[in-house]
Amino acid sequence: MPEPVDHPAIQRVLDAATRKGVSLEIRVFDESTHTAAEAAAAVGAELGQIVKSLVFVTPADDGTLEPILCLVSGPNRVDLARLAAVTGARDVRRATAREANELSGFTIGGIPPIGHARTMRVIMDPDLGRFQVVWAAAGTATAVFPVPPATLRSISNAIVAPIAEDHPADPPA
Repeated sequence: MPEPVDHPAIQRVLDAATRKGVSLEIRVFDESTHTAAEAAAAVGAELGQIVKSLVFVTPADDGTLEPILCLVSGPNRVDLARLAAVTGARDVRRATAREANELSGFTIGGIPPIGHARTMRVIMDPDLGRFQVVWAAAGTATAVFPVPPATLRSISNAIVAPIAEDHPADPPA
């Protein structure tokens, strides 16, 4: 049975959007939308329309970890060297599941682009801009919301920058 829309994690996402003057339409599914492929199938969208919210970390000057949230198009993978260049971060790496949960306040598979436990730098994959609407996690593994990419950038305070690995060229026929 899916979480109710009044689930505390979903409510944090709704509250964060409301603070930005945006109303979201949360859709909760019986099946998991944990992976990009599952989310695309659930909402009837292309894989590229799915926003993966991925937490990366870099050491801060005080010895703590500084989170960096990457909003990435479904089929894409973050290139760590590009992410480091864009952010000026040193020793950037993917957060562990525990770190991602502690830094964002959400569990992997349901990490939304907004409503986090603490402020994060947000970098958005420009490939998301190819679509009129993209789908992002809404705080749980079965909840998502549709949003135009420009609105996503605005509500998440994202910087749009090329952080994805190059797509391999199609093999010759």
